[in-house]
Amino acid sequence: MKKSDIDVMPQFFDRYIRLVDDEDLMNSFFRHKNCPIDKKILNKLSNQRYAPGKWTIKDILQHVIDVERIMSYRALRFARNDNTPLNGFEESLYGNEANAVKRTVDDLLEELSIVRQSTISLYRNFGKEELMRKGSANNIEISVLALGFTIIGHSLHHWKVIEERYFPLLVS
Repeated sequence: MKKSDIDVMPQFFDRYIRLVDDEDLMNSFFRHKNCPIDKKILNKLSNQRYAPGKWTIKDILQHVIDVERIMSYRALRFARNDNTPLNGFEESLYGNEANAVKRTVDDLLEELSIVRQSTISLYRNFGKEELMRKGSANNIEISVLALGFTIIGHSLHHWKVIEERYFPLLVS
């Protein structure tokens, strides 16, 4: 199914979904399977911040991993027709507690790849009925299909942030 098959664009998550092309979800997962930024650049920038209080590249990679896991869990619950409303999560708490600074970029990229492969495996077995099922997370109704495009768009958002705000640190 395509992005245009999402019947109601969920508030808040629409900012990520809109970053993804209107293509088949599985094609999009495969096309955006890996971080598109060269590992050498990520290593050069790994512990830098573009402003005080902002995350490092390692923090961003960990954040993308954590959010994909959470969104995949939500997708699993909703696809299985579990209508129990889910709470939100505090991303800054996760970021502060993850200790990404102690990890290597290579290790984070490996985990990101494994998590994405797990997400692909999960979604590969959802039919149209499961993809169209909805649930509530953080008081926002969202479909399994929309969650899939949110996962992709969220990572695209962060790759863009890295390019726009961290790449300039390479020349200073």
